[in-house]
Amino acid sequence: MNALNFLKITLLALLLQSYAVGVLAGVNIQHWTTAQGSDVYFVENHGLPMMDISVNFPAGSAYDTAQTSGLAGVTHHMMALVAGGLDEETLTNRFADIGAVLGSSFDADRASFRLRTLTSEQQGALDAFSLVLHRPDFPETVLKREQARIVAGLQEAETEPDSIAEKAFMQSLYGTHPYSLDEGGEIDTVPALAATQLRQFYQSHYTAKSAVIAMMGDLTLAQAKQIAEQLSAGLPQGPAVALVSAVAPLKTASLKKIAHPALQAHILLGQPGTRRGDPDFFPLYVGNYILGGGGFVSRLTEEVREKRGLAYSVYSYFMPMAALGPFQIGLQTKKAQAGEALELVKQTVQAFVDKGVTEQELQAAKDNLIGGFPLRIDSNSKILEYLSVIGFYRLPLDYLDSFNAEVAQVTVEQVNDAFRRRIHPERFATVIVGAE
Repeated sequence: MNALNFLKITLLALLLQSYAVGVLAGVNIQHWTTAQGSDVYFVENHGLPMMDISVNFPAGSAYDTAQTSGLAGVTHHMMALVAGGLDEETLTNRFADIGAVLGSSFDADRASFRLRTLTSEQQGALDAFSLVLHRPDFPETVLKREQARIVAGLQEAETEPDSIAEKAFMQSLYGTHPYSLDEGGEIDTVPALAATQLRQFYQSHYTAKSAVIAMMGDLTLAQAKQIAEQLSAGLPQGPAVALVSAVAPLKTASLKKIAHPALQAHILLGQPGTRRGDPDFFPLYVGNYILGGGGFVSRLTEEVREKRGLAYSVYSYFMPMAALGPFQIGLQTKKAQAGEALELVKQTVQAFVDKGVTEQELQAAKDNLIGGFPLRIDSNSKILEYLSVIGFYRLPLDYLDSFNAEVAQVTVEQVNDAFRRRIHPERFATVIVGAE
């Protein structure tokens, strides 16, 4: 990379760091649908000469089957490697030579690609970005090489207690639902994937009607519409892909103990929790800050760490998804005291559900969440991710502007009611890796 290109990338990074503060003084999100059926969410801001784009698809690991586990992830991975007849080095240099940055993300629900560029270089950046979205190549030689790399990573993950626990926990929560599938695939399924399967998955899941395009930056509405049409028009023109099926609640408790030579026991427990747009989201979100999401000020930390010294840290969180995502509690403790620590966690959660929260706890939680919200939108990438989430999960356009107001309006009664209806410790799935 020459000095000029390095300077462009450095300038872009500096702009990104300083961009967010001015943008979020009231977010005007404009929304429309392209001629090909893609939903577009756009924030116009001319404070800095840059453009940020994310294109999202319902093409995450939940669209695999047990027999094709890894197909979605390998397809997404390969799309950014070789496209438009360009090899990896040439494609990478297309972005680097103009100081543009190609990014991506992948989870159970979504597969996405991101572009960041100075607006002075937008045409070249968009041309390269369009190759990834519209003309991915899946050459057999590259596929075989990447399959070997992915399998090596999966084999390593099978030795790590955190990875083992997370995989077993998701399987305990979701059973045969596709949320139980590992995002990376399986050691025996990934090598069996063929390039034809990747091409078919791309054609059926990366369609224009399924795409959600998020854009922000130094563009007029007319320019944004032109770019959106360009990105949408080149995508496969098949039908829209439906979001994943509903998740069934757990009926009974389960306990899975997995032997491991780790010095500590790794414990996860919980249940399916919330989905995006859930009417109980804000009461559960604020309440969880009191239970286990507030770090040293949470009840779990107070009971498990401060009073008993059974773990250095213990946490809980909700991960809302298209269907009920996990409510998860996690900790590590000495193997000999794993049973004691687990029982204390269950007792603490049960007491929280039974007795509820106090006004003092609630106010402290709301003050911290509202005060910390600017840190959640303090970078270009965080804002763009919110735009993508709003679009993909069909959240209200004023979601960012109203977030703190929603938190502030949560009452003690709402928190207590939501936890009593939604959280059932007697049915928790529990996984202990490193059990004696």
